[in-house]
Amino acid sequence: MRKVTPRQRSDQSRPRGFTIVELLIVIVIIGILATIVIVAYNGIQGNAQSTVLKTNLTQAAKKLEIAKISSPTSLYPATLQDAGLTDTTGLTYTASTAAPATYCLTATSSDSNPTSAHIGTAGTPTEGPCPGHPGTQVADLECPTGYITIPGSSLFGTNAFCAMKYEAKNVGGVATSQANGTPWVSISQTNAMTTSSAACDGCHLISEAEWLTIAHNVLSVASNWSGGTVGSGAISRGNSNSGSTMDGSSELSGINKRTLTLTNGEVIWDLAGNVYDWTAGQTSGGQPGVSGYALRQWNTVAGTGSLSPNPHPSYGTPAASTSNWTTSHGIGQIYSSSTEPGLRGFLRGGYWSNGGDAGVLALNLGFSPSGAYSTVGFRVAR
Repeated sequence: MRKVTPRQRSDQSRPRGFTIVELLIVIVIIGILATIVIVAYNGIQGNAQSTVLKTNLTQAAKKLEIAKISSPTSLYPATLQDAGLTDTTGLTYTASTAAPATYCLTATSSDSNPTSAHIGTAGTPTEGPCPGHPGTQVADLECPTGYITIPGSSLFGTNAFCAMKYEAKNVGGVATSQANGTPWVSISQTNAMTTSSAACDGCHLISEAEWLTIAHNVLSVASNWSGGTVGSGAISRGNSNSGSTMDGSSELSGINKRTLTLTNGEVIWDLAGNVYDWTAGQTSGGQPGVSGYALRQWNTVAGTGSLSPNPHPSYGTPAASTSNWTTSHGIGQIYSSSTEPGLRGFLRGGYWSNGGDAGVLALNLGFSPSGAYSTVGFRVAR
């Protein structure tokens, strides 16, 4: 029989503890369980925040719609308070000023990890801030098919926005940006506004500020100028000498080149030439220029500063008064009358037979918003 010593008897009776490996396994398991609980909690919390945000947006949107219906001008109110909202905590509201008005409403949570959702005219709550509004960069924009991203301009108070790459085409009654087909013409400015707003959620007829944002952008790109540097030679004035309108599948060359490149590399068709484009701008009296609807060289008007401020925010170009840019530079001319009392809509770009009158800054103030003309189309922005 094996003899047991007192020391061996003492070791066998002592309680056995956890090894380091066992302790590590337990710690890892506890960590995994804690992570699962935290993730689940954050998910529940995030869903709750999203629900609250969307509920707040929906309630505020209903108030805005009621206020618009009750308004004699059928426009959205200037502020949320004007819509009858007393608690506007976490809500950011931006309303347009041109009919048909649109709005952007953003709700943001106020916790340490804020989230946001937005709603646009006749839209549904969507995660994230409103595209094209403060805090949104070009890269964040999700433009509809056929639209391109446009960098904002501090000069015209615009943030990044989307605009049609091509002039609007009539595809089954929907304003569509595509190469094929001739532009949608013989449509009044009034109907172009309505048609534009129906093109997509948040869409609208391009504003004066948006048009000029694009024009100034392409004017600043050296490759758009025949001389290879800004202000050297002329900037392309598009299809302005052919005597007929064209679809977006045929490029031209030289002064009649139809495409212009923006600073972000996007390419836009027929900003000048092909057909005039309505913008949302309107004016009643006080037009720049002389009486008799005389065509004026752009630099003559721009040099006087008479296009500034609104409702004629044209500003010529940053170099117009100092470098004396004229129609020979391809920027176009202005058609106006200082004594015209009637309401007139803004027409931009010129059309297929305008020659030197056409250009990215061309402005025609001789047409009524209710008139429809075979030389006039439109472009949609969002």
